[in-house]
Amino acid sequence: MLAERDVLLRMAPHLVRPLRLVLPHHDGLRPPWHWQLRLFFHNWLGGRTLLPGARTVDLTYGDAGVPLKRRFRLGFEFSGCRVDDARLVVVTACDAAERGAMVLTRARLARADRDGLAWRLVLNARGRRQTLTARVLVNAAGPWAAEVMERVIRLANPVPNRLAKACHIVVHRLFDHDRAYMFQNRDGRVLYAIPYERDFTLIGPTEVAWAGHPDAVAVEPQEITYLCRAASVHFREPVEPQRVVHAFAGVRVLPGGTAVSPRDRRCDHRLVLDAPPRQAPLLTVHGGEIATHRWIAEAALAALARYLPFAAPWTGKVPLPGGDFPFDEIEAVVRRAGWQWPFLGERNLRRLVAAYGTRLDQVLGRAASLSGLGPCFGDELTAAEVSHLIRREWAQSSDDVLWRRTRLGLRTGPDEQAALARFMAARGPHEAAAE
Repeated sequence: MLAERDVLLRMAPHLVRPLRLVLPHHDGLRPPWHWQLRLFFHNWLGGRTLLPGARTVDLTYGDAGVPLKRRFRLGFEFSGCRVDDARLVVVTACDAAERGAMVLTRARLARADRDGLAWRLVLNARGRRQTLTARVLVNAAGPWAAEVMERVIRLANPVPNRLAKACHIVVHRLFDHDRAYMFQNRDGRVLYAIPYERDFTLIGPTEVAWAGHPDAVAVEPQEITYLCRAASVHFREPVEPQRVVHAFAGVRVLPGGTAVSPRDRRCDHRLVLDAPPRQAPLLTVHGGEIATHRWIAEAALAALARYLPFAAPWTGKVPLPGGDFPFDEIEAVVRRAGWQWPFLGERNLRRLVAAYGTRLDQVLGRAASLSGLGPCFGDELTAAEVSHLIRREWAQSSDDVLWRRTRLGLRTGPDEQAALARFMAARGPHEAAAE
């Protein structure tokens, strides 16, 4: 996992940033010597190459202990990473498209049939029926993989999956420093409080078994209450449900048949290859997570190597679009962007560099003033950026822009959201294809 973290830092240093985490010690945890031993193994046997090592911290001194209740006097600090998951997914898709992949958003696979050594696929894309053929088919539909297998491909699902639902809440910033906290609750759950989108703190996750359809997942009031109470156990300032400005839930797959418990934090995966003689192969990906997606992709290609002439794995050494600079030179990239577009404020400049890296010129072009970027939707979002997201990143709705390509929905009011929706409607849904 640590080696994969280093890969992510190297290939997307604008999207994956180092993060120091603090675990406050309390009587419900194992004794300090146990954690110090774990820190030793973390430092010397964990494959760390890029980030600082772990250490013990005195929470009675320094800013790490300021937001915590006074009973927390000892803590353990170690390195991790935070990733803009939405942008990492989109940028990975952009990279694939630049290398020849066809990316079809809002397209549903309606039927898949084996026809000898080929698959015949029927897609419903924006109300249009489209037929394609493929030499191999990979079912990487995440929580929907079993449904795709049974209803679309019409084969039995060989791996029993459990679904786990996770919820997070977002509140206004709870502390001023840039470290995160890791809390181990008495019920066994591990929660995080992470600096989020500059002005907020992300708290979560909860994790419970989910028996419903993935489309139906939603945050329940009792889950918000649980996260608020769990955070309030540790922070001096109580976190009340009315302080929550945003909440979201998701579902992940845990291959296997046992129940989900609060201590079950495994992120395992399983690849299942179905390749009858003289028939097109099917590879199904069960489970996995974003931190190990490159390893899973390489394993998937290795499983399919006999069917397609793939080259040796290379993506772990090649930066994603905008990430062609060393991870510890992000400040230099920010300075260069500031010289080129001096009319941008510091906050917006950093957000844009974090989103687009060295490809910021594709968004801002040769604009010499803020007015040169077109109308503004709120304090930061400009027509130039929206146009880029439509043209290069398949955005079609205001939610695509505000939540699926950026997180500016946290700072954009109803009037600005309505103006953005009108602007996008005027541009037309097929602009990206036309350009």
